[in-house]
Formats: sequence, C-alpha cells, structure tokens
Amino acid sequence: MKPVIALVGRPNVGKSTLFNRITKSRDAIVADFAGLTRDRHYGDARLGGREFIVVDTGGFEPEKPSGVVAEMARQTKQAVAEADVVVFVTDLRAGLSAQDHDIARFLRTQQKKVILAVNKAEGMAESPLLAEFHELGIGEPHPLSASHGQGVRSLLETALEDFDFGDEDEEGGEPDADAPIRLAVAGRPNVGKSTLINAWLGEERLVAFDQPGTTRDAIKVSLEREGRRFELIDTAGLRRKGKVFEAIEKFSVVKTLQAIADANVVVLMIDATLGVSEQDAHIAGYVLESGRAVVLALNKWDATDDYQRQQLQRSVESRLAFLKFAPVLQISARKRTGLTALWKAILHAHASATVKMPTPVLTRLLIDAVQHQAPRREGAFRPKMRYAHQGGMNPPLVVIHGNSLDHITDAYKRYLEGRFREHFKLVGTPMRIEFRSSKNPFDERSP
Repeated sequence: MKPVIALVGRPNVGKSTLFNRITKSRDAIVADFAGLTRDRHYGDARLGGREFIVVDTGGFEPEKPSGVVAEMARQTKQAVAEADVVVFVTDLRAGLSAQDHDIARFLRTQQKKVILAVNKAEGMAESPLLAEFHELGIGEPHPLSASHGQGVRSLLETALEDFDFGDEDEEGGEPDADAPIRLAVAGRPNVGKSTLINAWLGEERLVAFDQPGTTRDAIKVSLEREGRRFELIDTAGLRRKGKVFEAIEKFSVVKTLQAIADANVVVLMIDATLGVSEQDAHIAGYVLESGRAVVLALNKWDATDDYQRQQLQRSVESRLAFLKFAPVLQISARKRTGLTALWKAILHAHASATVKMPTPVLTRLLIDAVQHQAPRREGAFRPKMRYAHQGGMNPPLVVIHGNSLDHITDAYKRYLEGRFREHFKLVGTPMRIEFRSSKNPFDERSP
C-alpha cells in the first residue's frame, strides 16, 4: 500500500502550495486568502521510484467549537487519522502563534510520526528565527520554500525514510502466473460492497471487521473460484465507531485510492437507484489514471423501474464516457443475481490487461491501419510509423517507432487504439500508446 502524508497547519501557511509542489500539479487552489481550502484534497506523488499519497487539508483550528471552521477541523482530524506521516506546516515570516501551539498539542497526542515544516524560508535556512519553532516540541524544524521548491525534497526524504518500498516490479512488467488476482471493490458508502463480497464468500465474513481499529489496514480476503485464486480488497469495511469524531465518516477516500493502486482489477459499484454521483466519477477517473482494469457493476438493479434504468443509462454514458471500454453489468448483491456474469467480466478484463501482443502481429496491424487511413501531414512532413511492439502489461502498452511522430494527433491515436482493441478483443482495460521518433544523426551537427 502507498504511504499517506497529510499536510496540516493553520490557515494561509502554504499547505496547498506545498501540495501542488509535491504532486507536480495545480490541483489545489492557491491564493493569498486564509481559509480557502476547506475539504480534504488527495493527490498522487512520486519521489524517485517511491510512490505515495498526499492529503491537503483546510486551516486547522482545533479549539473552534462550531460552524464551517469546526467542520474543517473535523476534516483535518480525519486526514491525520488516515495518515502514516503528518507534516505540520508553519510560517517562518509570520512566526509562531497560539494556534500553532494548539495544533502541536493535538498532534502530540496522536501517536503519529510528525515532521515540522517551516515554510516561506527562502534565503533564511540559517535564520535565528528558526530557533523559536523548537518550542512546539515536535522535533527539528525543516526550513523550506513551497513556492520555490527549496527544501521540499529533503522534507520528503525524511517523511519516507521509515517505509520499505521493496523491489516492486516496474509497471508494465509481466505478471506472475501463479499470483492471485487482486480484486478491489470500490464505490460510495452503502452501495453494497460488503454485501457483494459476502455473497461471493457465501458467508457474513466482513461483519466481524466493523469495529474500531480496522482503519489502519484494508481488509483482504482470499478466495478460490474455479481454480483461480483471488485476493479481495474491500473498502467498505473501513467504518469506524469513532470516539475521535462527532460525525462518523463511513467512507475513507485514502483506503479506496490505496486499494485501487494495489489491485489488478477494480469493480466499481454504482447504486442503480441513485445514478452516477460525482464521487463515482472521481473514483472512475482515478482508476483510469492508475491504468487498472475496471468493471462497472450497477447494484440494486432489482429495485429500479424502467424510468430509473433509462436515466441511469444516460448518466453512465455522460458522466463515465471516459470508461467506454469497461463492461457494464446489472446485479443485485443482496439477491445474488447477475454475479456469474460479473465473474466472467472480471476474468475477461484481467485477461485483457495482461494479454501478450506479438511484435509481428502489432506491426502488421499498424501497417494495415496506416494503409487504410494515413496520419495527417504536418507542414512539410508526414509522420511515418515503421513498427510496433508491446512495452508493458496491466495496462497494455504499445510502443510505436518511426519518424516525425510528435505530430500524431489525439484523434489518430484513438483510431490506432481502436484497431488494436478490436483485434485483441480488449475489454475492461485502459490501453496506452507511446510514440518514439528516431533521432536524425545530422541534427546535432553544426552547420
């Protein structure tokens, strides 16, 4: 599982700027305005070959009793509970405040690894102003500048030093034929994820896990079916009867992201009575970014009428248009209907994600596709594609070599993907195509 780093601190100390710097994105809104971030914000990040999840939080005011600020504090406490490492962000130029002391007092009670980051320290790494931050009792302050990137790498090195990332296989490597298929069941709360797994297992296996303390690890259950071994990863059993929070959060985004990243195939369950929600679309987008095979399961199908089914069909086509390759199954986990077809779709998706594509076949398909429809000329040059080979699995990666391939349009890339999908009968898996242009040996010669 990817480790989780939560960024915590009072308003306007630069947490969102640091989040954007770590994730190399602009996903978090940044402005010189206190309290801009209110909800938890999740992002994938990488340091060398080490991958982890970063959580951006709103300004933390643990002593405020009510209103929006209290809700922001609850969201931050949830992020701290989910995190493996907490980065406490402070502001060197503004100095320490009473609020910083309140946050430090709270973090000292959480039994988490906490790293003190002193932001806005550009050009002030040796400043005597850093000395006062020892008062917080959190440990050695790490000066950095989120806006300029100074000190961020050393901060992350410290945060990740205790994790064993092992010699994980590179993405696209050939999978072990004897390894179990890792199957994650994801979806919004109360959609029927645990009910589905219990139906597969033939017993009420997950009820026993609905207790405090299960939030540290995802629930994994082994299953053998028709000679194939599976490892089921449930994200629904992560409910907490928490004494920490006033409102019980029944759905952990972090656990879902980790389960998806760790899976070979994801079953995305959608409540047929409610349609496709924004949360469903976010999870689907993450599945696509992760390159995981996916099957859409419309649960509670038996509880819908014709009008609801038509509306659901439209919402799937519009909100999940980017998952056109995914099979859509109608099931009822409670009544155990449609589960046989669901298993077949899961196996087909896994087979598609790990299919072997011989180089001669790929090259012949490429040449046939070009003869049927050549790529558009760009200026004086027309892209010339010479041969193709498989660059990886799960998801399938096709590498195409040739000249002037930088000018291939997205539309033509989709056309080629369609030709490859049709021949290999790929269903339920995203596919990636990479173009590599040959270098002209005369380009580097001086005139």
